[in-house]
Amino acid sequence: MEIGLGLGSNLDHRLDYLREAVQRIAALPETHVLAKAPIYETEPVDVKPEYKPLEYLNTVIIIESTMALSALSDAVHKIEADMGRVRTEDRNAPRPIDIDILYAGNVSQADGILDLPHPQWAHRRFVLQPLSDVRPFLRLPGEPRPVSEVLKSLPPANVRLFRAEHQW
Repeated sequence: MEIGLGLGSNLDHRLDYLREAVQRIAALPETHVLAKAPIYETEPVDVKPEYKPLEYLNTVIIIESTMALSALSDAVHKIEADMGRVRTEDRNAPRPIDIDILYAGNVSQADGILDLPHPQWAHRRFVLQPLSDVRPFLRLPGEPRPVSEVLKSLPPANVRLFRAEHQW
């Protein structure tokens, strides 16, 4: 099944964290990376004032995996933890790596454990810009418009292509 993952980092060596996360995801059983979007530098969203200066690097990768979605979710949480992410009550605290499952094929579920498509995907330019780069015509469950049209409907936000020499 095709699965879209959103990746972000806003601590220390952000680009290194993104690259390492992609390598770890590619090493998961029954999983192959199909596409990597460009990397964008973005302002933090919904964070405490003291976190505002910590800009993110964000991207999207598309994988194909036959892992059960619950096992994949557990695996990406383990990657986050192994790379130093500490989950706290502050859901938007800075982190070395954040990996979100954005969509998984045509799966639509809202069980509070793994909600698909990701509940915020259509409201976040830092997700939609890279997703549109690699899957502009993708239509996610519950949304009749393709990703590229959803992106056009969002208000402007500070999402800048990261320096070309620091892409994949």
